[in-house]
Amino acid sequence: MKLIALEEHFVTADLVGYGASTASIAQPGAWAEASRRLLDLVDERIPEMDAAGLDMQVLSLNAPGIQAETDASVAVAKAVKVNDFLAGVLAEHPERFGGFCALPLQNPAAAADELERAVTQLGMRGALVNAHTHGTYLDDPSIRVVWERAEALDVPLYLHPANGVDTAHVFSGHPELVGPMWSWGVDTATHVLRMIFGGVFDHFPKAKLLLGHMGEGLPFVLWRMDSRWAFHAHHGIELARGVPSAYLRENIWITTSGVCSAPPLMAALLSLGADRILFGTDYPFESMSVATDFLRTAPISEADRAKIAHLNAERLLGLAASTDAELVTV
Repeated sequence: MKLIALEEHFVTADLVGYGASTASIAQPGAWAEASRRLLDLVDERIPEMDAAGLDMQVLSLNAPGIQAETDASVAVAKAVKVNDFLAGVLAEHPERFGGFCALPLQNPAAAADELERAVTQLGMRGALVNAHTHGTYLDDPSIRVVWERAEALDVPLYLHPANGVDTAHVFSGHPELVGPMWSWGVDTATHVLRMIFGGVFDHFPKAKLLLGHMGEGLPFVLWRMDSRWAFHAHHGIELARGVPSAYLRENIWITTSGVCSAPPLMAALLSLGADRILFGTDYPFESMSVATDFLRTAPISEADRAKIAHLNAERLLGLAASTDAELVTV
């Protein structure tokens, strides 16, 4: 079975320093090993892909990436540099890697131009955004120029978690809850709802958003969101499509990254449908072999498995489609 994985991280030596805040949430030994693997794109990664039966990774810069840079001009220059670097890796290994570019969202107009350059000249398949950019979220009016360009290019933005601007009082005294185990998912799901209620998808109805980690919990609360929206005070906000679930089913795709468990996968299938789910491993923070074994053995139909494994990625990202012979053996 052909496997294409999204949310596959890397970092360059020049950008390691931006990850210092993320390092504080991990156990030292685990972070040291992940950091070592993030810097390797070929020597260990490709053999590990081969051992796990993973055909392709769509690579993206690890959080928080250049969005942590405070100087907008420096962020623009570093985005160009890291995207050129990634393009070189893709050119050397076109059968094994695709890429999501990094965007200098500190300067939205420059970010839109860099997205266009990366897609049309470097062969990137979209962009990955690491949460907020110094407190600016993807629903901010200043970011509309990026959405406009992404919609015109017909490429997705992949929203990935990172540390929040601040820490909610409910986490006070419990730093163990801050990070990917819990708070990041809450922050990212809320970020998505900001986009829905902020009108991003009403202004750009063909915009495409990717979410990892089985949709950050959103597929499991669609009915309640719609029900409570009918009850809730709207505070002057109205949705052109009536209910929030419509946007999650029409503008959003999710990946299995970081969630290797059948029950949430089956719930996501029932909630969103097989056409909206793609495969991911969350390398190097999760095991490639665990993720690939999970998808191969999940109690789902072979047709759905093929869509999640590679067909949806090929269609959404414009990757080379499998041959008829490959499809027959799925």
